[in-house]
Amino acid sequence: MAVQNHVHNPLEWGWDHLKDAGQALGSTAGTLDGAWEARGAAPPIVPTVRRIGLADLGAALRAGWNDFTACRTDVVFLCLLYPVAGLVIARLAVEQGLLPLVFPLVAGFALLGPLFGVGLYEMSRRRERGIATGWADAHAVLRSPALGAILAVGLVLLALFGLWLGSAWILYTVTLGPDLPVSAAAFARDVLTTPAGWTMAAAGTAIGFGFAVLALALGVVSFPLLLDRPVGAGQAMATSLRAVRSNPGPMAAWGLVVAGGLLLGALPLLVGLAVVLPVLGHATWHLHRRVVAS
Repeated sequence: MAVQNHVHNPLEWGWDHLKDAGQALGSTAGTLDGAWEARGAAPPIVPTVRRIGLADLGAALRAGWNDFTACRTDVVFLCLLYPVAGLVIARLAVEQGLLPLVFPLVAGFALLGPLFGVGLYEMSRRRERGIATGWADAHAVLRSPALGAILAVGLVLLALFGLWLGSAWILYTVTLGPDLPVSAAAFARDVLTTPAGWTMAAAGTAIGFGFAVLALALGVVSFPLLLDRPVGAGQAMATSLRAVRSNPGPMAAWGLVVAGGLLLGALPLLVGLAVVLPVLGHATWHLHRRVVAS
């Protein structure tokens, strides 16, 4: 297997960047006070979860498409930031010599999708109420009383993202060794033509699937619910988990829709995500409205 000298530890590189992000978030720590508790509800209101079917998924997607077409220019501009961010992250990984983490970084980026969709949920919420909506309204989330709870759930997803990257790196070192590949071609050859590479790909897919399921279960309802109701982060995630447990078939189908959409959107250098992400984001709002009783 072609390798180069081991220059630095990718986990240390990732840890340094996480520390920088943590310091940047430090100034907003006050916003997280009470984020796990319901806002102004005594006793806290426990949202009721409905049973849904595949027809509800179709209705949510149609409503999401309608929101997208009504705000097309605004949301395309907004969501172009996501594929650009994905490409920048991948390039940084390559420049740092972290080729084995390029795919986990890009694929794991989807774990944070529910958080990135918060602005789209807000746009759908406003449009549902008949309020004129533009791309700037997506940033109204920053003034929402739910901001602390949204950040708290977002940090949970960020932790999952970090665990996924750590798992991907450990899997690489166990299967293909601790040394980094000398080039993308050498790495691709090792993955595609060696038993160790096949093992890494198969195990990585299985582990990534587990992380994706957990992220979906925690985030599919929680972020829209936080914008819609005076609940805390813990209750929002618990409601999201109950929604998945009560609707395993439809939620599994929704996960396939999301995965398939992200795959199609990612094929042309992630550019297609500028359409796929807003449609899925708006549809997630409408899915939450069907799952959680008013």
